[in-house]
Amino acid sequence: MPLSEQEQRLLDEMERQLMHNDADVVHPGANRTLSYRNLLIGALLVLFGLAGVIAGIALWNVAVTVSVIVGVVGFGAMLGGVILAVAPGKSTSPGSEAGREPRAPRSSPSDGSFMDKMNDRWDRRQQG
Repeated sequence: MPLSEQEQRLLDEMERQLMHNDADVVHPGANRTLSYRNLLIGALLVLFGLAGVIAGIALWNVAVTVSVIVGVVGFGAMLGGVILAVAPGKSTSPGSEAGREPRAPRSSPSDGSFMDKMNDRWDRRQQG
C-alpha cells in the first residue's frame, strides 16, 4: 500500500531529524573497525567454551553437578568470546574522538522540537 503525500513528507521529515540528531545511530562511525587482537582472543574463547560444553556433556554420567557447572562456564566463555570478537577496537588515529569537541545540540528558538510538534498535532486531533 503506497503512502500518501502527507505521510511521505512526514516520513521524510522524521528521517531528516533522525539524521541530524542521531547520526551515529543511522550511520555507525566509519572509524569503528574490528580489532584483530579481539577477534583472535574471541575465537579462542569460543573454542575453549565449546570444549567446556562438550566436556560437560561427557561428564554427565560421572557427576551431574560438575557437568552442569562445566557446561555453564563453557557457554559463558563462548558468549564472552563472541562479544569480544565483534567489539570494535580502540581508535588510534590522531583525528579520532579524543581530538573532537562535544557537539552542542542545535535548537531553534522560533519553533519547538520535532517531537513537540508531533505531540501538538496529536493533541489537536484528539480534541477534534
